[in-house]
Amino acid sequence: MTNRWKSIGLAAVLAGLTLSASYAEAAGVLTIGRREDSTTFDPIKTAQNIDNWVFSNVYDVLIRVDKTGTKLEPGLAESWTASDDGLTYTFKIRDAKFSDGSPLTAEDAAFSLLRIRDDAASLWSDSYKVIDTAVATDAHTLTIKLKNPSAPFLSTLALPNASVISKKGMESLGADAYAEKPIASGAFTVEEWRRGDRIILKKNPNFWQADRVKLDGVEWISVPDDNTRMLNVQAGELDTAIFVPFSRVEELKKDPNLKVDIDASTREDHLLINHAHGALGKKEVRQALDLAIDKKAIVDAVTFGQGTVANSYIPKGALYYYADNLQRPYDPAKAKEMLAAAGASDLTLNYLIRAGDEVDEQTAVLVQQQLQKAGITANLQKVDPSQEWDMTVAGDYDISVNYWTNDILDPDQKTTFVLGHDSNNNYLTNYKNEAVKELVAKARLELDPKKRQEMYVDLQKMAKDDVNWIDLYYSPYINVSRKNIENFYQNPLGRFFLEDTVKN
Repeated sequence: MTNRWKSIGLAAVLAGLTLSASYAEAAGVLTIGRREDSTTFDPIKTAQNIDNWVFSNVYDVLIRVDKTGTKLEPGLAESWTASDDGLTYTFKIRDAKFSDGSPLTAEDAAFSLLRIRDDAASLWSDSYKVIDTAVATDAHTLTIKLKNPSAPFLSTLALPNASVISKKGMESLGADAYAEKPIASGAFTVEEWRRGDRIILKKNPNFWQADRVKLDGVEWISVPDDNTRMLNVQAGELDTAIFVPFSRVEELKKDPNLKVDIDASTREDHLLINHAHGALGKKEVRQALDLAIDKKAIVDAVTFGQGTVANSYIPKGALYYYADNLQRPYDPAKAKEMLAAAGASDLTLNYLIRAGDEVDEQTAVLVQQQLQKAGITANLQKVDPSQEWDMTVAGDYDISVNYWTNDILDPDQKTTFVLGHDSNNNYLTNYKNEAVKELVAKARLELDPKKRQEMYVDLQKMAKDDVNWIDLYYSPYINVSRKNIENFYQNPLGRFFLEDTVKN
């Protein structure tokens, strides 16, 4: 306890020192406090919101999701048509430029899509293997032929990781250099990336909607500790901050200098389980873990009424969400019996936690106490947020709370990523079920909405039976800003519309 508060105090001092350095000249620059630093600007090499939420205003996509998070709208493709057989799509690319002044063409769009499909480093290749060919028939016409009709295809083009990048720039700079300081196709360019501190963005004068952008720039500043980040906004050292702790909402609402925005989201928090670690590979053991966790108690204790108990990996309100999916009751005695029958009595688990994340830490203590009642020992390991992600990717954990927000309107993307393919070990869990994987692929091809819905209901049931992970709760986005900030908004898929934000 003492060391924790010492670290928070030190973080506050250091944050104050680093924050004060750039604000005198930042009249037209929006400062946003967040937990982690970004990891890369190469869109195909990440699946993290900390990257994608910045990508969305540095890159542009062919098709966007609107502010409501419910409809597709034109992006770099100003229009498109599809053949009667659903196999050929033709996109009209608008007259646009990259941040270096070079023309953005259909060839760049084709290059970007084939790269996310074919590059060995792509985390998203499975979602784009449906593309047979992508060809620039002229500078403003992109023709895509699919191997078979695909229900989610247009939605996948709105994924930030499918952003249009410069073919010439990527080939001349190389992937590593491009990932550090990219050539932008969106509203802002990357002026500087101070690792571990901040990303400094500058308005892109060559953006096709440059007249829409009111800000001179944006600084995404890493302040890992939640309490410090809130204090920075209250003190005027930050214009805005994301990831407001549930416990601070009512207090911040009372501050006359602040606005708290609670926006609808597709966020689902869940407990990752590493199926590759010993007894966790047994379905009965994972089912026992699910029984041993009281989700309602977690929601009540940590979300202060903002969250609701989750019963599916598909978030409530999203396409094909199955409201009647199984919700296992809290039953530690039954869990203990199941563990004994599975030969896993006295189970000991390594529980990885993001240090400084108030909700993560509170949840961990509750889960630890609940599991103990079922005879399970959870050893809590707090690590820096960036280290936590690296350890999770490396499989150096048994259980760990994480969250997901949908990136596209269609459920295929999340379903593929967490249940249906191998390139990311099914979102770091090492979950394997060939029947599930096969159904994920079939659901992607099914064009009849009713049949497709039935498939996704079955997938939700199968995932719950297997306990690919443990669904915890759904919650809104909660962000805070100073009263002089207008239109700081996040749609349900997580995109910040910073091209519309105003700093008065």
